[in-house]
Amino acid sequence: MTRYQYLADLLAQRIEQGLYQAGERLPSVRTLSSEHGVSISTVQQAYYLLEERQLITPQSRSGYFVTPRKAAPPVPAITRPVQRPVEITQWDAVLHLLEARSDEQTLQLGSGMPDVGQPTLKPLWKAISRVAQQQDERLLGYDTLYGLPELREQIARLMIDSGCQLGADDIVITTGCHEALSISIRAVCQHGDIIAVESPTFHGIMQTLRGFGIRAIEIPTDSSSGISLEALELAFEQWPIKAVVVVPNCNNPLGFIMPEHRKRALVTLAQRFDAAIIEDDVYGELAFDYPRPITIKSLDTDGRVLLCSSFSKILAPGLRVGWVVPGRYFDRVLHMKYIVTGSTTTLTQMAVAGFISQGYYQPHLRRMRITYQRNLEIFTRLVRQHFPCGICVTRPQGGFLIWVELPEAFDSHRLNAELRDSKIQIAVGSLFSASGKYRNCLRLSYAQTCTDKTERALAILGAAVERAMQSCSPVHELATASNDWGEGRASGKEQR
Repeated sequence: MTRYQYLADLLAQRIEQGLYQAGERLPSVRTLSSEHGVSISTVQQAYYLLEERQLITPQSRSGYFVTPRKAAPPVPAITRPVQRPVEITQWDAVLHLLEARSDEQTLQLGSGMPDVGQPTLKPLWKAISRVAQQQDERLLGYDTLYGLPELREQIARLMIDSGCQLGADDIVITTGCHEALSISIRAVCQHGDIIAVESPTFHGIMQTLRGFGIRAIEIPTDSSSGISLEALELAFEQWPIKAVVVVPNCNNPLGFIMPEHRKRALVTLAQRFDAAIIEDDVYGELAFDYPRPITIKSLDTDGRVLLCSSFSKILAPGLRVGWVVPGRYFDRVLHMKYIVTGSTTTLTQMAVAGFISQGYYQPHLRRMRITYQRNLEIFTRLVRQHFPCGICVTRPQGGFLIWVELPEAFDSHRLNAELRDSKIQIAVGSLFSASGKYRNCLRLSYAQTCTDKTERALAILGAAVERAMQSCSPVHELATASNDWGEGRASGKEQR
């Protein structure tokens, strides 16, 4: 990160925290130059960057001022799902979301696709080409069930930052994180069993449970701290729960990072009721702050945590390279791996191993963290600008997904149908619930750099949301009760 980018991010953070109020004059260029020990041109570049983000406004002969804007919307209150085992639904809606990927004319505002256009991925293209040109016979044969040793060694090194002390033999390579989750679930559960999940949670987990005939019990989840351990304990006492599936770091779709003391408490709870923990850490490396948050697996003392991840969100999903650290369930996971896919594609494993070993992975990761954090800043400003009052929005701590909660009477399925003519697609909230809850919510992505097209799409989306809210008088009264978003977490609870 350059000096002017660092200074711009620092000033932006101070604006977000309210240290510089709307309409307030910012320090002069010379003052900041002296205060931070940088050149005048560095300060000017930082101010130009903040001006591009529309956080500050220049005034002739007066300096720079904080741009007036709406206050931040409140975060959603803790969720209230039905706390009993249910059969999974929503497959048709998930299929519709997946099929929309093939329409290149439609802007996917709710997609889980990372930004694969960054220049730091160019060495990966070269690595793929170089591996193919070597004409290594291993590329045309079956790999082992475990995966390439050189890739597993690189993953073990990467996982040190997450608090895990692993060896290559602790890891099984999979065809993406989806397979890692799938074979982990199959390794610890059978048809008819019950698994506890966060609510809302990743729709792929839900549909995996559906396919295996496993029932889910949704546990209330806080958009800042994660799954309710108190509600989970009650569920353990009432139902024979075999496992808990969580996305504790940069959660999909809420974006939170579960505090470390709650991760420890979750491990203790699982030990008490002898349940497995299936941990999805696919977004963990994309936490905005460094060092990255620890995994629950790093706190595991008896092998009950199955850690699943992949390179799909950091590099590219088309690589289909993931992994699982199965702990005590290693043999069962390996058997399930054999049943499902046998082995993983060798070419992409070799290319990724080379990309990491040659030192390209960490610079790319640093770039993506900075990029997504900057995208979030711009994206939330546009949501604030174009959406009506009366909504709640999460505060992601990493990754590239954001969750928007609208008043209870809202129907995101109807909204999605209305947006079809404008070639815009969102991820409706009910996809992330076993029982079809959260029709009044939607997931949006800020992975791609905001362009004029993105801003126009958010303006169209915001206008459609406002029309829908006005069509129901109780919702309209709620939305127009104040000229501002409202303040704090209590507002989010009142709106529910």
